[in-house]
Amino acid sequence: MARTLTVAAIQTSYGDDLAANIAKTEALIREAASLGAQVILPSELIQGPYFCVSQDERWFATAHPWREHPCVTALAPLAGELGVVLPISIFEREGPHYFNSLVMADADGSLLGLYRKSHIPDGPGYQEKFYFRPGDTGFRVWDTRFGRLGVGICWDQWFPEAARAMTLMGAEALLYPTAIGSEPHDPTLDTALPWRRAMQGHAVSNVIPVVGANRTGFEAWPNYPGGGQRFYGSSFISNHRGDLVAELGRDDEGVILATVDLDFLAAHRAAWGFFRDRRPDLYGSLITGRPA
Repeated sequence: MARTLTVAAIQTSYGDDLAANIAKTEALIREAASLGAQVILPSELIQGPYFCVSQDERWFATAHPWREHPCVTALAPLAGELGVVLPISIFEREGPHYFNSLVMADADGSLLGLYRKSHIPDGPGYQEKFYFRPGDTGFRVWDTRFGRLGVGICWDQWFPEAARAMTLMGAEALLYPTAIGSEPHDPTLDTALPWRRAMQGHAVSNVIPVVGANRTGFEAWPNYPGGGQRFYGSSFISNHRGDLVAELGRDDEGVILATVDLDFLAAHRAAWGFFRDRRPDLYGSLITGRPA
């Protein structure tokens, strides 16, 4: 019997109330699980609004050690209850250091480990370098109950070497939780389609399904151009050809699902030969986070 994987993406808006954000995410996770999803991807930093629009030290108080983060302590047990895999995006504090991180909860509720975002943007509306150190974990993949998964976080999605490194490590699907929307310095600039296309390219070049989960809605900020930031939504699931097999609109809230045949993909990936002549000397430092 073929080994299949059913993946889902969640798209919703978030506000200032942490408990309400967790409850909203939980409801959508339950909906996705009821539809047969085995791996369910919420978007980036579901704990609250996307606060990196400016530099404001009060947000450091919302970071927590990863095992103790309220999103982790609430959603990891839910993964065990429903028998699903949940990648959980958090604002992490480790001593004096702060990271944009992801915790992988397996289908029994156990925590498989941590990935810290490697690529940290720093520009108008996305001033993440004020808050987050570059990740020190290297890229990560996890053997979950349903398959071997690689996860990048938001800006990681623009870098083909991240997708290639995770696939070289044996990832069978790539997941990208993200928060992307309007650009305050140029209201005519719309990057929703390039955002999708970059990840669709990863799918083609690595013969692998890709899931992108973005937030939606308008988040008001004082003194911000246009009064606040509007997120693109447009979450999607791409197959190994780069075709969109499931997608949400810009303003939709809800879940999307798709099922892929992992055995077929393994054989098809081998047939393309993209990894036959791979160069460990080139990719080793990307995978480990250390110089080759």
